[in-house]
Amino acid sequence: MGEGLFDLSGRVAIVTGASRGLGQYFGRALARAGADLVVTSRKLGSLEPFRTEIEGLGRRALPLELDVRDQESIQKMVEAAQAHYERIDILVNNAGCNVRKPALDVTWEDWNTVLDTNLRGTFFVAQAVAKYMLPRKYGRIINIGSVTAVFGYAGLAPYCASRGGVKQLTMSLADDWGPHGITVNCLAPGWFKTDQNAVLYDNKAWVEYITDRIPLKRPGRPHDLDGAIVFLASDASEYVTGQTLLVDGGISTGATKATV
Repeated sequence: MGEGLFDLSGRVAIVTGASRGLGQYFGRALARAGADLVVTSRKLGSLEPFRTEIEGLGRRALPLELDVRDQESIQKMVEAAQAHYERIDILVNNAGCNVRKPALDVTWEDWNTVLDTNLRGTFFVAQAVAKYMLPRKYGRIINIGSVTAVFGYAGLAPYCASRGGVKQLTMSLADDWGPHGITVNCLAPGWFKTDQNAVLYDNKAWVEYITDRIPLKRPGRPHDLDGAIVFLASDASEYVTGQTLLVDGGISTGATKATV
Protein backbone atom coordinates (compact mmCIF):
# COMPACT_ATOMS: atom_id res chain seq x y z
CA MET A 1 0.00 0.00 0.00
CA GLY A 2 1.64 3.22 -1.14
CA GLU A 3 1.78 6.43 0.85
CA GLY A 4 -0.14 8.12 -1.97
CA LEU A 5 -3.32 6.44 -0.82
CA PHE A 6 -3.29 8.70 2.26
CA ASP A 7 -2.23 11.87 0.43
CA LEU A 8 -4.92 14.57 0.53
CA SER A 9 -3.06 17.12 -1.59
CA GLY A 10 -5.50 19.03 -3.78
CA ARG A 11 -8.49 17.99 -1.67
CA VAL A 12 -10.82 20.39 0.15
CA ALA A 13 -12.30 19.39 3.50
CA ILE A 14 -15.07 21.03 5.50
CA VAL A 15 -14.70 20.53 9.25
CA THR A 16 -17.69 21.72 11.28
CA GLY A 17 -17.37 22.68 14.93
CA ALA A 18 -13.71 23.59 14.48
CA SER A 19 -13.26 26.35 17.05
CA ARG A 20 -12.01 23.88 19.69
CA GLY A 21 -11.64 20.27 20.73
CA LEU A 22 -11.94 17.34 18.37
CA GLY A 23 -12.77 19.53 15.39
CA GLN A 24 -9.31 21.08 15.61
CA TYR A 25 -7.66 17.66 16.02
CA PHE A 26 -9.35 16.54 12.80
CA GLY A 27 -8.49 19.74 10.95
CA ARG A 28 -4.79 19.54 11.85
CA ALA A 29 -4.55 15.91 10.74
CA LEU A 30 -6.21 16.62 7.39
CA ALA A 31 -4.05 19.69 6.79
CA ARG A 32 -0.86 17.77 7.54
CA ALA A 33 -2.01 15.18 4.99
CA GLY A 34 -2.29 17.96 2.39
CA ALA A 35 -5.91 19.12 2.47
CA ASP A 36 -7.10 22.71 2.36
CA LEU A 37 -9.84 23.43 4.88
CA VAL A 38 -13.15 25.12 5.45
CA VAL A 39 -13.55 25.52 9.21
CA THR A 40 -16.82 26.50 10.84
CA SER A 41 -18.20 27.73 14.13
CA ARG A 42 -21.25 29.61 15.34
CA LYS A 43 -18.89 32.46 16.26
CA LEU A 44 -16.73 33.41 13.30
CA GLY A 45 -14.14 35.27 15.36
CA SER A 46 -13.33 32.16 17.37
CA LEU A 47 -11.82 30.56 14.26
CA GLU A 48 -9.07 33.12 13.64
CA PRO A 49 -6.36 31.48 15.79
CA PHE A 50 -7.02 28.13 14.13
CA ARG A 51 -6.94 29.62 10.64
CA THR A 52 -3.53 31.11 11.45
CA GLU A 53 -2.33 27.74 12.70
CA ILE A 54 -3.49 25.90 9.55
CA GLU A 55 -1.91 28.51 7.29
CA GLY A 56 1.31 28.00 9.27
CA LEU A 57 1.20 24.37 8.11
CA GLY A 58 1.23 25.61 4.51
CA ARG A 59 -2.45 24.94 3.83
CA ARG A 60 -5.36 27.27 3.10
CA ALA A 61 -8.18 27.72 5.60
CA LEU A 62 -11.51 29.46 5.03
CA PRO A 63 -13.42 30.31 8.24
CA LEU A 64 -17.21 30.37 7.86
CA GLU A 65 -20.05 30.91 10.30
CA LEU A 66 -22.38 27.93 10.79
CA ASP A 67 -25.27 27.10 13.08
CA VAL A 68 -26.26 23.51 12.28
CA ARG A 69 -29.69 24.09 13.86
CA ASP A 70 -30.49 26.67 11.16
CA GLN A 71 -31.08 25.37 7.64
CA GLU A 72 -30.40 28.73 6.02
CA SER A 73 -27.07 28.92 7.84
CA ILE A 74 -26.16 25.46 6.52
CA GLN A 75 -26.99 26.43 2.94
CA LYS A 76 -25.04 29.69 3.11
CA MET A 77 -21.96 27.94 4.51
CA VAL A 78 -21.90 25.21 1.87
CA GLU A 79 -22.53 27.64 -0.98
CA ALA A 80 -19.70 29.91 0.25
CA ALA A 81 -17.32 26.95 0.56
CA GLN A 82 -18.14 25.76 -2.96
CA ALA A 83 -17.80 29.26 -4.41
CA HIS A 84 -14.41 29.80 -2.76
CA TYR A 85 -12.70 26.50 -3.63
CA GLU A 86 -14.95 25.35 -6.50
CA ARG A 87 -15.00 21.86 -5.00
CA ILE A 88 -15.80 20.00 -1.79
CA ASP A 89 -14.15 16.60 -1.44
CA ILE A 90 -14.45 15.80 2.26
CA LEU A 91 -16.93 16.61 5.00
CA VAL A 92 -16.15 16.04 8.65
CA ASN A 93 -19.53 16.41 10.34
CA ASN A 94 -18.22 17.22 13.81
CA ALA A 95 -20.42 19.99 15.29
CA GLY A 96 -22.19 18.70 18.37
CA CYS A 97 -23.34 19.42 21.90
CA ASN A 98 -24.33 17.64 25.09
CA VAL A 99 -26.58 18.11 28.12
CA ARG A 100 -25.61 16.07 31.18
CA LYS A 101 -28.61 15.41 33.42
CA PRO A 102 -30.36 12.49 35.09
CA ALA A 103 -33.08 11.23 32.74
CA LEU A 104 -35.86 12.49 34.99
CA ASP A 105 -34.46 16.03 34.80
CA VAL A 106 -34.13 16.25 31.01
CA THR A 107 -36.46 18.91 29.61
CA TRP A 108 -38.21 19.05 26.26
CA GLU A 109 -35.82 21.82 25.25
CA ASP A 110 -32.76 19.85 26.40
CA TRP A 111 -33.82 16.99 24.14
CA ASN A 112 -34.44 19.26 21.16
CA THR A 113 -31.13 21.08 21.59
CA VAL A 114 -29.07 17.89 21.55
CA LEU A 115 -31.00 16.01 18.86
CA ASP A 116 -31.35 19.04 16.60
CA THR A 117 -27.61 19.67 16.78
CA ASN A 118 -26.14 16.18 16.74
CA LEU A 119 -28.60 14.32 14.52
CA ARG A 120 -30.71 16.68 12.45
CA GLY A 121 -27.76 19.01 11.91
CA THR A 122 -25.55 16.13 10.81
CA PHE A 123 -28.11 15.04 8.22
CA PHE A 124 -28.78 18.44 6.69
CA VAL A 125 -25.11 19.42 6.48
CA ALA A 126 -24.40 16.11 4.74
CA GLN A 127 -27.34 16.66 2.40
CA ALA A 128 -26.19 20.17 1.46
CA VAL A 129 -22.63 19.01 0.77
CA ALA A 130 -23.70 15.88 -1.13
CA LYS A 131 -25.53 18.01 -3.68
CA TYR A 132 -22.13 19.23 -4.85
CA MET A 133 -20.40 15.86 -4.51
CA LEU A 134 -22.91 13.84 -6.53
CA PRO A 135 -22.27 15.50 -9.92
CA ARG A 136 -18.52 14.92 -9.49
CA LYS A 137 -19.03 11.27 -8.51
CA TYR A 138 -16.67 11.66 -5.57
CA GLY A 139 -16.94 12.40 -1.88
CA ARG A 140 -15.89 11.37 1.61
CA ILE A 141 -18.43 12.11 4.34
CA ILE A 142 -17.30 11.38 7.89
CA ASN A 143 -19.95 11.74 10.56
CA ILE A 144 -18.46 12.08 14.02
CA GLY A 145 -20.18 9.84 16.50
CA SER A 146 -19.12 8.49 19.85
CA VAL A 147 -18.64 5.29 21.77
CA THR A 148 -22.14 6.08 23.06
CA ALA A 149 -23.41 4.92 19.65
CA VAL A 150 -22.90 1.39 20.97
CA PHE A 151 -22.85 1.96 24.76
CA GLY A 152 -25.41 3.65 26.98
CA TYR A 153 -24.38 5.81 29.94
CA ALA A 154 -26.53 7.23 32.74
CA GLY A 155 -27.05 10.97 32.58
CA LEU A 156 -26.59 11.09 28.80
CA ALA A 157 -29.96 9.99 27.43
CA PRO A 158 -30.37 12.62 24.66
CA TYR A 159 -26.69 12.38 23.71
CA CYS A 160 -26.68 8.59 23.49
CA ALA A 161 -29.89 8.70 21.43
CA SER A 162 -28.37 11.24 19.04
CA ARG A 163 -25.14 9.29 18.56
CA GLY A 164 -26.99 6.04 18.02
CA GLY A 165 -29.01 7.89 15.40
CA VAL A 166 -25.84 9.12 13.68
CA LYS A 167 -24.62 5.52 13.42
CA GLN A 168 -27.87 4.43 11.72
CA LEU A 169 -28.00 7.56 9.58
CA THR A 170 -24.50 6.82 8.33
CA MET A 171 -25.56 3.41 7.04
CA SER A 172 -28.62 4.83 5.30
CA LEU A 173 -26.67 7.58 3.55
CA ALA A 174 -23.94 5.14 2.53
CA ASP A 175 -26.55 3.04 0.76
CA ASP A 176 -28.19 6.11 -0.79
CA TRP A 177 -25.06 7.79 -2.13
CA GLY A 178 -22.70 4.87 -2.72
CA PRO A 179 -23.74 4.49 -6.38
CA HIS A 180 -22.57 8.10 -6.88
CA GLY A 181 -19.02 7.51 -5.64
CA ILE A 182 -19.59 8.91 -2.16
CA THR A 183 -18.54 7.00 0.95
CA VAL A 184 -20.22 7.77 4.27
CA ASN A 185 -18.68 6.52 7.49
CA CYS A 186 -18.92 7.25 11.20
CA LEU A 187 -15.82 7.89 13.31
CA ALA A 188 -16.67 7.17 16.93
CA PRO A 189 -14.12 8.36 19.51
CA GLY A 190 -14.08 6.92 23.00
CA TRP A 191 -13.05 8.97 26.03
CA PHE A 192 -11.04 12.01 24.90
CA LYS A 193 -10.69 15.11 27.06
CA THR A 194 -12.35 18.12 25.42
CA ASP A 195 -13.80 21.43 26.62
CA GLN A 196 -17.21 19.76 26.58
CA ASN A 197 -16.31 17.03 29.08
CA ALA A 198 -13.34 18.60 30.90
CA VAL A 199 -15.26 18.68 34.18
CA LEU A 200 -15.20 14.88 34.28
CA TYR A 201 -11.40 14.83 34.10
CA ASP A 202 -11.19 17.06 37.18
CA ASN A 203 -12.57 14.10 39.12
CA LYS A 204 -9.60 11.83 39.90
CA ALA A 205 -11.83 8.95 40.99
CA TRP A 206 -13.77 9.07 37.71
CA VAL A 207 -10.55 9.12 35.65
CA GLU A 208 -9.30 6.05 37.53
CA TYR A 209 -12.66 4.34 37.05
CA ILE A 210 -12.82 4.91 33.30
CA THR A 211 -9.13 4.15 32.76
CA ASP A 212 -9.55 0.81 34.49
CA ARG A 213 -12.23 -0.11 31.96
CA ILE A 214 -10.18 0.78 28.89
CA PRO A 215 -8.07 -2.20 27.77
CA LEU A 216 -5.24 0.15 26.69
CA LYS A 217 -5.39 1.71 30.19
CA ARG A 218 -5.56 5.39 29.26
CA PRO A 219 -8.02 7.91 27.84
CA GLY A 220 -7.48 9.04 24.25
CA ARG A 221 -4.85 11.56 23.22
CA PRO A 222 -5.31 13.98 20.30
CA HIS A 223 -2.95 12.14 17.93
CA ASP A 224 -4.89 8.88 18.44
CA LEU A 225 -7.50 10.13 15.96
CA ASP A 226 -5.12 11.28 13.22
CA GLY A 227 -4.76 7.99 11.38
CA ALA A 228 -8.47 7.21 11.46
CA ILE A 229 -9.63 10.56 10.11
CA VAL A 230 -7.04 10.60 7.32
CA PHE A 231 -7.87 7.00 6.41
CA LEU A 232 -11.59 7.73 6.09
CA ALA A 233 -10.93 10.95 4.15
CA SER A 234 -8.48 9.39 1.69
CA ASP A 235 -8.41 6.94 -1.19
CA ALA A 236 -7.19 4.28 1.23
CA SER A 237 -10.82 3.82 2.32
CA GLU A 238 -12.46 3.87 -1.12
CA TYR A 239 -14.14 0.47 -0.52
CA VAL A 240 -15.20 1.26 3.07
CA THR A 241 -18.65 2.76 3.55
CA GLY A 242 -21.52 2.59 6.02
CA GLN A 243 -19.13 1.65 8.81
CA THR A 244 -18.61 2.89 12.35
CA LEU A 245 -14.93 3.02 13.28
CA LEU A 246 -14.48 3.05 17.05
CA VAL A 247 -11.27 4.68 18.27
CA ASP A 248 -11.77 4.01 21.94
CA GLY A 249 -8.83 2.08 23.37
CA GLY A 250 -11.03 -1.00 23.39
CA ILE A 251 -13.63 0.12 25.93
CA SER A 252 -16.42 -0.98 23.57
CA THR A 253 -15.33 -4.59 24.04
CA GLY A 254 -17.21 -4.41 27.33
CA ALA A 255 -14.33 -6.17 29.04
CA THR A 256 -13.91 -5.93 32.79
CA LYS A 257 -11.35 -7.49 35.09
CA ALA A 258 -11.53 -11.25 34.92
CA THR A 259 -12.13 -13.15 38.11
CA VAL A 260 -10.92 -16.73 38.15
